[in-house]
Amino acid sequence: MEHDWKCFEFRTIRQDEADEAVEIETICFPPNEACKREHMIPRIAAAPETFWIAADKGRIAGFINGIATDETVFRDEFFTDASLHDPEGRNVMILGLDVRPEYRGFGLGRELVRSFAEHEKGRHDRLVLTCLEHLVPMYLKFGFRDLGFSDSVWGGEQWHEMDMTL
Repeated sequence: MEHDWKCFEFRTIRQDEADEAVEIETICFPPNEACKREHMIPRIAAAPETFWIAADKGRIAGFINGIATDETVFRDEFFTDASLHDPEGRNVMILGLDVRPEYRGFGLGRELVRSFAEHEKGRHDRLVLTCLEHLVPMYLKFGFRDLGFSDSVWGGEQWHEMDMTL
């Protein structure tokens, strides 16, 4: 289903939106996978330029976020240690794609990925993420390639590592 995204504002997060982002994360991910407040708040402070939101009338409808690094392989410490962010890093390790339930089913996740990739082009070379096996086909449609199983054990799960060249 196509959607007109002109009514949405796609941009980097503001510091005063951090609490709303934490709330959305707890809605979108089970407790074993959700980024905890004590990690999300420092990440927003350290890397707001790689925290991309879709706002609908001032309310965050969804976001994609990560940290930049020169590292090439995803590791779990990216979730918990905002000091690993290097604004000049070649790769952006995607740490979450969150869409509020009432905004799902219209392609907002795809549009967040597309607009974020466009925003990051020229700043970084690659986007890297991990996802559960049932989400691999969705990310393939978004333009990522499957690199196989990741070393990540975040939340006690087995993840696929995927990337997209910008």
